[in-house]
Amino acid sequence: MTTLEQTRDVVGAAIRRIVPDADLTTLDPDTELRRAYELDSLDFLGFVELLSQSTGVRIDEDDYPDLVSLRTCQAFLQRRAT
Repeated sequence: MTTLEQTRDVVGAAIRRIVPDADLTTLDPDTELRRAYELDSLDFLGFVELLSQSTGVRIDEDDYPDLVSLRTCQAFLQRRAT
C-alpha cells in the first residue's frame, strides 16, 4: 500500500467500522480524527487494531501520535509500508 488513495481508503474503512456514518469526503485531512468522530479511548484502540489488521503494519502505542489525522495516518502507513 503506497498511494495516498490506497491509504485513504484503508483509513476510511477503519473509521467507518467504528463510526458507520462517517464521511471522509468532507473531512479536512488535518482535522483530528478523535475529535471529528468523537472517538473515545476504546474506539481509538479499535481503529488502530483495524488499521493494523488491514495493512499488516505493526502499530505500537508509541506510534499513536502519528495517527492523529487522516494526513498523519496516511504518512505513517506509507512510511511503514516501504
